[in-house]
Amino acid sequence: MDSRRDFIKKTAVLGAGVSVVPSFVFGASPNMAKLNIGMIGVGLRGTNHLENLLLRDDVNIVAVCDIDPSRTKLAVEKVTEKGGRKPLVFGKDEHDYKNLLALDNIEAVIIATPWLWHTRMAKDAMRAGKYTGLEVSAANTLEECWDLVNTHEETGAQLMILENVNYRRDILAVLNMVRQNVFGELIHFRCGYQHDLREVKFNNGKQPYGGGVEFGEKAISEANWRTQHSVTRNADLYPTHGVGPIAAMCDINRGNRFLSLTSHATKSVGLHNYIVKNGGENHPNASVKFKLGDIVTSTIETANGETIIVTHDTNLPRPYSLGFRVQGANGLWEVDGNRIHIAGVTEAHQWDSADKWLEKYDHPLWKKYGELATGAGHGGMDFFVINAFVESAKLGVAPPMDAYDAAAWSAITPLSEVSIENNGEPQDFPDFTRGNWIKRKPYDWIKDTY
Repeated sequence: MDSRRDFIKKTAVLGAGVSVVPSFVFGASPNMAKLNIGMIGVGLRGTNHLENLLLRDDVNIVAVCDIDPSRTKLAVEKVTEKGGRKPLVFGKDEHDYKNLLALDNIEAVIIATPWLWHTRMAKDAMRAGKYTGLEVSAANTLEECWDLVNTHEETGAQLMILENVNYRRDILAVLNMVRQNVFGELIHFRCGYQHDLREVKFNNGKQPYGGGVEFGEKAISEANWRTQHSVTRNADLYPTHGVGPIAAMCDINRGNRFLSLTSHATKSVGLHNYIVKNGGENHPNASVKFKLGDIVTSTIETANGETIIVTHDTNLPRPYSLGFRVQGANGLWEVDGNRIHIAGVTEAHQWDSADKWLEKYDHPLWKKYGELATGAGHGGMDFFVINAFVESAKLGVAPPMDAYDAAAWSAITPLSEVSIENNGEPQDFPDFTRGNWIKRKPYDWIKDTY
């Protein structure tokens, strides 16, 4: 941890591409030395972000907000233990975050709250002139997707969707291969969120994961709010971990865009079976009818002629996998099996282990800072996504994953819901860039700054 702190002290200006310490530029404060941040939501995810921020010497945690006083108490302790000034605390009710946003000395905020609060809080943050970091997914409805884009355009405030999987080591190595044309012209992708969440969706009200079959008011942590979405919605509820990295590879919103989507869902048995097995047939939750199909499969068509299959699979026993596959005219990579095939290079009709390929094309960020980032959470990718947020905010520039990305990736949820309701009927994707995807340049992902 100390070495990572030293690293950040020494490289605080690398995001600006210079070798000497400049005056950081943010909004109307060109001489600002540190970025003042407010945290809205300091549950498990928000606290993880807080811990990574506290390893930096270029930020101040000015305020924290959460309606659970035990979480704000913990957050304050973490800040003061690291030598920071005691942050202001907000959380007297669900709307107290607005008082945090009213603070003039906060330049940026990170929002890590339950999904239904994401868009409304992000809109308020942008309207308050704050550089906004928003956890995934960013929106629940198409209207909310448009709200994010419209508010960004009306205010000029920047929004970054904090999709950490875009910074996963193997993903960035494969993105490097894509940029170097290893696979040839891109044709097809697969991705998704395949994660047994039964112990996330249910607990005993005392521990965050498992131990019982309660959800809603009788549960804590994500089971308190997340499981209700499985009761009321039949859709791909969590698409961005898979789609975000693929969108970067095929330049969505920057020379390409999503055109249409079709979705289908299986029957729902997984959550009911889990309740019966762990709580008994007579448990009250055994009578709950879950609307979410156990497997939701969506197919997306892009303007450049690629297809993307997205799978949502969270209710059944299975090992974790985001199911990535990247396929071009000359070959493909698949994460499951850790395998690759490149025509004319690997043996004909045979898979090759991807290890040496991932090492050869290891991304500049990971080559430079991989060892220092490893302890940051989720294999290190949490460090890189927070680093990108802070560096972009200090410079006052558009982030790598912006409001248009947040809208397009999150739109998969409401579009899949309508498609499923209508027997897989194709749904047109809104063009959140209003035609500007044609001329927007791809973000430069292959660099060692952020």
